[in-house]
Amino acid sequence: MKTDRQLKELWIKFFTNKGFKRIPGYSIIPENDPTVLFTTAGMHPLVPYLLGEPHPQGEKIFDVQRCIRTNDIDSVGDASHLTLFEMLGNWTLGSCNKKEMIKLSFEFLTSPEYLNLPKEKLAVTVFAGDETAPRDTEAYNAWKECGIKEIFYLPKEHNWWALGGGVGPCGPDTEMFYDTGKPKCSKDCSPACDCGKYLEIWNDVFMQYRVKEAGGNAEKLDRPNIDTGMGLERTIAVLNGAKSVYDSGCLKRVIDYIESKASIKYNESEQSTKAYRIITDHIRSSVFILGDERGVVPSNVGQGYILRRFIRRSINCARNIGFDVKYFTDIADIYIDEYGQDYSDIANHRQFIKEELLKEVDKFSKALEEGHKEFEKVLQGIEKHKAFALKNGESVDNKISGKAAFRLYDTFGFPFELTQELAKERGYSVDKAEFDEKFKEHQEKSRVASAGTFKGGLADGSKQSARLHTATHLLLAGLQSMFGKQVVQKGSNITPERLRFDFNLDHKMMQEELDRLEKFVNDAIEKAIPVTCTIMSLEEAKNSGAHGTFTDKYGSQVKVYTIGNVSKEICGGPHAENTKELHHFKIIKEESSSSGIRRIKAILD
Repeated sequence: MKTDRQLKELWIKFFTNKGFKRIPGYSIIPENDPTVLFTTAGMHPLVPYLLGEPHPQGEKIFDVQRCIRTNDIDSVGDASHLTLFEMLGNWTLGSCNKKEMIKLSFEFLTSPEYLNLPKEKLAVTVFAGDETAPRDTEAYNAWKECGIKEIFYLPKEHNWWALGGGVGPCGPDTEMFYDTGKPKCSKDCSPACDCGKYLEIWNDVFMQYRVKEAGGNAEKLDRPNIDTGMGLERTIAVLNGAKSVYDSGCLKRVIDYIESKASIKYNESEQSTKAYRIITDHIRSSVFILGDERGVVPSNVGQGYILRRFIRRSINCARNIGFDVKYFTDIADIYIDEYGQDYSDIANHRQFIKEELLKEVDKFSKALEEGHKEFEKVLQGIEKHKAFALKNGESVDNKISGKAAFRLYDTFGFPFELTQELAKERGYSVDKAEFDEKFKEHQEKSRVASAGTFKGGLADGSKQSARLHTATHLLLAGLQSMFGKQVVQKGSNITPERLRFDFNLDHKMMQEELDRLEKFVNDAIEKAIPVTCTIMSLEEAKNSGAHGTFTDKYGSQVKVYTIGNVSKEICGGPHAENTKELHHFKIIKEESSSSGIRRIKAILD
């Protein structure tokens, strides 16, 4: 039986021996990227380097990255889906030797020194080609030379990778699958099926193209890249011969713990198995979010909403299997003991994680009570309307409006799924389409509420975003000149239109303080100060006086951006070349972000 740690150690050993440099994993909450709430892949924080900016560690790098994806949340509970997973990734920046990367992938998978998987159990897919790019015969032939028998050409929906929204680096990929031994579902069965015969474990993306704007054509990158990602949990399940990702390692220990306290057993029914797995997955994701250095707590917007959904969904599942939710903190301890060894922020926030879990359990209990009362009022209103309509010979559907269901959710924290369940018990349906429309409006309003850390730089890489990024450095320098060096960045979110900057301060800033701060930044802009970048060791950066809030997350080589004698920060970039490019800085709003944390929103005009 192999453990998660052993697989990580093999990964580190293999790529170190192949001349790759290890880089640290990033926060699970991305900085300066309004397009996503969480870091969804190891490449996410590396976008600037994938677009050509030199990386401090060189052109061959690898890491272990914690990721959260919620697009498959409804699939959690089956044998392979998780919202949180650890991604083993490596990158070749500035070149795209497909044959070399495929040979490395094959060696790691099949070599007796590493994973020792029989090549007969492996299947791969490659891009079939279309009007965007030609059929990837190079990848096909490379796998054939390795001795792989099952090679499938699949279309873009299966074997083409692009960033969310379709803008940025992109290209064909080749995906590696393990044959689980299940019979083929049909003569056309392939890894494109959902029958469970083929389990994806690794993906090599050949970033040979770039889309510059939404709806634009893919253009060849001057400096192509290779990005690979192996799902740790799925690979461990394969190595251990487990039936699902939940049946080995730390996840199995949590399943066993829940079963020791629940009144319904793990495999008693399909519903109980799913409930166990949802609790196991969602509490793990909650531990990682609560433990992150960004300090997200449950709320009704952004990452806080997803966190709240994880915890509350777990509570509902716990009730269905007779598991007391007070034991959520014991599950948290299992995860903190396991992952705190690799992620110090989780270990350091043990008490905070457990307290916030219990707070949300208590809030949800109260919300359920209030929500039930409001639900009854909604039904009473419908019944009155029905009686009136029937009296006048009108027909009425037994349906609760989506607007009413959204009010129950938004005002009382009452889950839509619970509204549906209660409605069904009373012979009613719920207008889901209308609810989805209201919820979409709600999401759009709260979309920009996601804040966090994307230390590699900005998501869109536009000149305006780079200017605003430089403005945040001047903003922090101004705050420190006014209130002392103890003021540090607590979060940042940048779009091409504005910046949002969180920092620690014990009071609401007065207007005269905001005026002084604005003047400090604009004085630096007017002086037309060059912005310079120097690559140096982390120790040299510290000794030079460079400011870096999260230095324990940086690699051995870092970029230091200097703005005259005004600012000197460890940062991934990109930035303006001179402060004169910023034109004029204007503070739009100063407000509270959370206890002891203030937030400034500003623009460049």
